[in-house]
Amino acid sequence: MRTSYRILDADRHVMEPIEIWRQYLPAELRPYAPYLADAEVEGTLDERVALYGAKALFPSAPVLMFDGKPAWQGISQRAQVEMSWAAQGRYAHIAAATRPAGQLAAMDRSGVDMAFLYPTLGLYLMGIDTLDPQLGAAFARAYNDWLRDYCSRDPVRLQGVGLMSTHDPAAMVDEAERVADFGWHAVVLLPNPIHGRRLSDPAYEPFWSVCEGLSLAVAVHVGTHTRLPTVGADRFDSHFAQHACAHPMEHMIALLALIEGGVFERHPRLRVAFLEAGCGWLPYWLYRLDEIEYAYLAAEVAETVKRKPSEYFQRQCFVSIEPDEPYLAAMIENIGAKTLIFGSDFPHPDHDDTIVARAVDLADVLARDTVRKILWDNAARLYGLEEDRIGTTASSAQVPETLS
Repeated sequence: MRTSYRILDADRHVMEPIEIWRQYLPAELRPYAPYLADAEVEGTLDERVALYGAKALFPSAPVLMFDGKPAWQGISQRAQVEMSWAAQGRYAHIAAATRPAGQLAAMDRSGVDMAFLYPTLGLYLMGIDTLDPQLGAAFARAYNDWLRDYCSRDPVRLQGVGLMSTHDPAAMVDEAERVADFGWHAVVLLPNPIHGRRLSDPAYEPFWSVCEGLSLAVAVHVGTHTRLPTVGADRFDSHFAQHACAHPMEHMIALLALIEGGVFERHPRLRVAFLEAGCGWLPYWLYRLDEIEYAYLAAEVAETVKRKPSEYFQRQCFVSIEPDEPYLAAMIENIGAKTLIFGSDFPHPDHDDTIVARAVDLADVLARDTVRKILWDNAARLYGLEEDRIGTTASSAQVPETLS
């Protein structure tokens, strides 16, 4: 599908083959590599069919395991069945995302010119609260080394995003510098607290400094069912409720932490994106922070918050949209369009194949200049793309044969 718009997919995913950690970890750490195991399923087949119908006939998706335990928690059997069913329907897409050739072919079919690639399994590895800090840093390095090889098939169209382990704040600095040396423009981390540390914890201050200094964008990306403190997980058992809470509410808290903790005040050139939760949470949150909290309690945070929270967001932040959000026009009227970006979430099952076309169709209800900003210009600014690279798609780089 070709359109009159250039499309920069600001939040696209790879599907990491589980073997990559054994292949890319140092030899002495390979015994600690994560692995996959069949999901435990309760009841006989007849009992499951009685409960779930034909969906029970499909095998459950394998579970990511680390140190003898699942890397995620709090998923009901019903949710496992439904998610496995959805994944079966997306099997070809998920398989394509394991290899760069498949990723590029899928981008061609949907008209995506360039994509920033985010982890799938890697995010869940970073979401294990008991993970040894040195091992967490090693997992992130191994993933980033694999992704560098993956993106070498076409390092202009396939843009790597460096995975950060927040378990070891000091190692984050070294890894951010290393992926910047790859030529990458962004890193990604979870918003959840690790060992009680919010994103504004002083331990992360060197990391924020190096990202600002190297002009690395920082993407905040949520994962439901991580083994970390997560909004909703302490109150709900269903995937329905936990997924609904985690994505927007963890972003709300992460944004608040960066503002209240003075990260944006101390680092005015830092760029941060909040991905995969739509943008509908943002107008309410900025209104409340500006007109209720800051209006009455600014003196309490005077050392770290020297302007309205919305001003920090407008100056330094970006948020991904869902094309079907019914209030986009009103949001743009009240907040503006310069912070809005588009991500397909490919190949994950909760976003279908029409999402790129639906984003392009926003031109039916929004100004064409606004759609152009959402589909390319804003993300290019977020990721700090040089003007002479924008729109370039050719590459003669060689890809390792095992990834092709």
